[in-house]
Amino acid sequence: MPNFELMPIGVFAQRTGLTSSALRFYADSGLLPPAEIDPVSGYRYYSADQAARAIELRQLRQIAMPLGAVEAVLDAEPDEASRLIDEHVAKVVEDAEAVQQKAALIKSSLANVPRVPIATLKGPVLADAIEQVLTATARDPGMPVLEGVRVEATQEAVTLTATDRYRLATRTLVPAEAAPSAWAATVRSDELRAAVGEIRRSMLVRVEATSNGIWLRTSDRKNQHCRLLSEEFPDYRLMLASLPEVTTRLTVPKGLLLRALEEHPGEWLSLCVTRHGLKALAADDEHPGFSLPAAVTGQALQISFELTTLYPAISTAIGPDVMLDLRGPNQPVTVRSADRGDLTTLAMPIKPDHSA
Repeated sequence: MPNFELMPIGVFAQRTGLTSSALRFYADSGLLPPAEIDPVSGYRYYSADQAARAIELRQLRQIAMPLGAVEAVLDAEPDEASRLIDEHVAKVVEDAEAVQQKAALIKSSLANVPRVPIATLKGPVLADAIEQVLTATARDPGMPVLEGVRVEATQEAVTLTATDRYRLATRTLVPAEAAPSAWAATVRSDELRAAVGEIRRSMLVRVEATSNGIWLRTSDRKNQHCRLLSEEFPDYRLMLASLPEVTTRLTVPKGLLLRALEEHPGEWLSLCVTRHGLKALAADDEHPGFSLPAAVTGQALQISFELTTLYPAISTAIGPDVMLDLRGPNQPVTVRSADRGDLTTLAMPIKPDHSA
């Protein structure tokens, strides 16, 4: 290669954003050997064709990718390189989450960190309540609080609430031992989900709060720590208080309704409620609707839902029969057990033209 086509290491460093020392390191590592080394002076020269590889190498190191993975990406086809980058980013995020959780755990374990007793609850009951409201959480980068579960404690009850803006699930528990004062915070749903297994196998769980999390303490199992979210939780109580009056109420066997929803084709369905029962309109000529027996009071109406909104609301209801309180085709429907009202879910309908 003629010398006029080569760049000294300093010029190549300026063009690629790498320092001369970094270029020497990558040359010695085999990732980016120079195009030519002067046998007398030892000066290193690089070609313009190497600039793209050098820039990509720098960018990969900027996202903390180890050398072995960098080499694999540089030598891979575009699709494979993208996959390797995604794997690395996922691991970095996972590691960061683990570090944050361990840091919060260490801080909460410090002797001088005040702990506030919240309540003592039956472990299996608390585990069921957590799993029921978790169906209404959502991962939304624009609203991180939707990934949380609102925990509110008074001397009379502990209430768990979650919402993804299309559903709202709330469950009220009677504590075995109540706290001396009211307390409320939003807890990370992923860490509550991870704690469910230990909670379920514990007869009693004592809930304690610190400034950055809650402890779920048991007498014979590993204590669980869950971090808090700082974002403000939606004012769901105001929304509940502003709901119109119920115009139609129907009670239907939960098992029959779930089976019908599972077999229903498509992503949405329209329900007709009359004094004769509950009927789903046909999706098309090849997929007829279904009819179910139901006890109905109030006005007849037609209402439409996304299946992904309605099904979880029905499936988490407690008991053999589910009660639906309807307020009109464009108002939230309240779903709860026909004989146990401690779990309540609100599900948003869609417009008759099936838009959100």
